[in-house]
Amino acid sequence: MADTPADTGAYTDFAKAMSYGDYLQLDTLLSAQKPLSEQSDELLFIIIHQSTELWMKLVLHELGLAITGVREDRLQPALKNLARVGRIQAQMIQSWDVLSTMTPAEYSAFRDSLGRSSGFQSVQNRRIEFMLGNKQEAMIAPHRHDAALSSTLDEALRAPSLYDEAIALLARRGFAIEPAMLKRDFRAAHASNDSVRAAWLQIYRDPDRYWDLYQLAEKLVDVDDWFQQWRFRHMTTVKRIIGFKRGTGGTDGVGYLRRAVDITLFPELWDLRTEL
Repeated sequence: MADTPADTGAYTDFAKAMSYGDYLQLDTLLSAQKPLSEQSDELLFIIIHQSTELWMKLVLHELGLAITGVREDRLQPALKNLARVGRIQAQMIQSWDVLSTMTPAEYSAFRDSLGRSSGFQSVQNRRIEFMLGNKQEAMIAPHRHDAALSSTLDEALRAPSLYDEAIALLARRGFAIEPAMLKRDFRAAHASNDSVRAAWLQIYRDPDRYWDLYQLAEKLVDVDDWFQQWRFRHMTTVKRIIGFKRGTGGTDGVGYLRRAVDITLFPELWDLRTEL
């Protein structure tokens, strides 16, 4: 006698009900991988980058909520958002381990199919960088041909970054922040400032008194740390697969990525550690 499933409800006809595949739009999602060559490894390359873009979409969502939380002095939900960003970053870093299973010969077999396309052109990655304060207007140039995309990036460039909002919060909490830091041109990247460093140093020297701000500072360091690790793994993976060839998007490849590793988003939070 055949075994009878304990939960026959799992075998319901979904013709008139929303299924798992319907909810996740899997037909659309799983049909979005369209290799341009006959090389089997191209599918790995596509899926890794598409997955990264999905994670970036979630990072943008969480960063937007965190920025609003800091602006409105609602730090507890903002801290949760930033903690989630950190866990997403950890997942993104691990994706390089999968991509690095591709050998130079395997990548070279389909690299020409990419044309000039490059991760350098990721609009979502650029928005994340701008929201975190790495403002470089020149980086919008590859997107000027698309009015909608360039408008989105221009808006992100002009808006205060997460760190700008944190500095404004310090001022509202009574710390002696230099007025120019609150009214500056937010299209420019943040430069280390003595008044900001002094405020954070005061917080770190008395964390019990400024506990929520202390937590915010550490979450910011977490985000900065994870992004540096992500950039480093990006660089080493590229170096492993293509060596010092130029990138498909026109950058100098590993050289460009190596310079990106040295970017520090929140300099005062790193500098003060020497003074503690």
